Amino acid sequence: MFKRILLAVLGLFVSLYWYGSVSALTPTNTTVPTNTATSTTTFVPTPTVGGVHIFVPERVNVRSGPGTYYEKVGVLVAGQMAAVVGRTSFGEWIAIQYPEGSNSVAWVYSPLVLVRGMMVEDLPQLESPPTPTLQAVPLSGSDSLINTSLPTRLPTFTPAPPMPQPTFSTPEFEGGALPPIVLIGGLFALGIFSGVVAIYRQRN
Repeated sequence: MFKRILLAVLGLFVSLYWYGSVSALTPTNTTVPTNTATSTTTFVPTPTVGGVHIFVPERVNVRSGPGTYYEKVGVLVAGQMAAVVGRTSFGEWIAIQYPEGSNSVAWVYSPLVLVRGMMVEDLPQLESPPTPTLQAVPLSGSDSLINTSLPTRLPTFTPAPPMPQPTFSTPEFEGGALPPIVLIGGLFALGIFSGVVAIYRQRN
């Protein structure tokens, strides 16, 4: 009786061992999660601005004064808003509250933003800050650009001596001789007279 019980217990242990070995060797389809990197865009919402403010549809520069010759103190990106302080005399520049500006005031170009809460012409007019003074930049080697040569005196113009003009003297005929032109004229008149006489004789 004891041997039967012992054999039954041993058979049970063998069965359990065999079942555990088979279960360990059987492959199972296990889905391993993969880390997929996804790019996320961090959006910083603009605080809600009450009252008169501007809305920026596209990126715009923020300057210390109403003009491109003023220093650029920052930028506003699309979707940002800022409280409006005033405008220039013609409304082409809008003054806004901006921490980096002088007295926390800076300027943006009016055609690039949208003013909400009031018409641009109804905004208070503000005086422009002093115009920045441009500092002269010294040129390197500027001393060499200075002309230290003495002026050269130009030669004076001396007119050429006058050219001798030839003189023509009228020929004089010695001994009261007649000039050749008189002789030629006389012979020509004599020939005409002789011809007239010959024609007259032929008619008679």
